[in-house]
Amino acid sequence: VLEGDLLNTQTRENLTETIRSTARLKLLSAVDPKTMIIYAPKQVKHTVTVFTDVDCAFCRKLHSQIADYNKYGIAIRYLAFPRTGMNSQSYYKAVSVWCSPDRKAALTQAKLGEPLKQITCDNPVRDQMALADKLGVNATPTLILEDGSLISGYIPPDRMSKMLDQLAAAKP
Repeated sequence: VLEGDLLNTQTRENLTETIRSTARLKLLSAVDPKTMIIYAPKQVKHTVTVFTDVDCAFCRKLHSQIADYNKYGIAIRYLAFPRTGMNSQSYYKAVSVWCSPDRKAALTQAKLGEPLKQITCDNPVRDQMALADKLGVNATPTLILEDGSLISGYIPPDRMSKMLDQLAAAKP
C-alpha cells in the first residue's frame, strides 16, 4: 500500500503526477471544443484550458486580460465550474452564458458583474462540473496546461507566456 506520490529519487520526477497529467489530457481530449468558450489568437503558440466561475474575482481578472494572453499567442479555452455548485446563482449564470447565442459577449458581461437574462437550454455546464471533479479541480481559476499540469490560481499573461515557453522547450 502506498499513500502519496511516487518519486524517482534519481531524476526527482514525480511519477504519480506524470500519470495524472496524462490522464487529464486524455479526459480533456474527449471534450468537444464546441462546448467550450475559446479565445484564440490568429497564431496559437500555446493552449490553456481554464475552469472558470463567472463570480470569481481572479477569474474576472484573468478574463479582463484575454487580449494580453492572445498577444502572447496563448489560446484560452473556458470550461464552466461554478464553485457554489448546482442550483446556485453562479450555476444559473453559467447556464445563461453557455445558452447565449453569443457566449463570448455573455461571458464578458457576466464577468463584469452585469446582469444576464436567465435562459436555459441543453448545455454542457453539468458535464463540465463533473469533469472538473474527475480532474481534481477544487478552485477557480484552475488552469490545465498543454502537458496536463494542473495549476490553481491566476497567472499574469507575461508570466504564463514565459512558463509555457519553458515547458515547451523542456519537452523531449
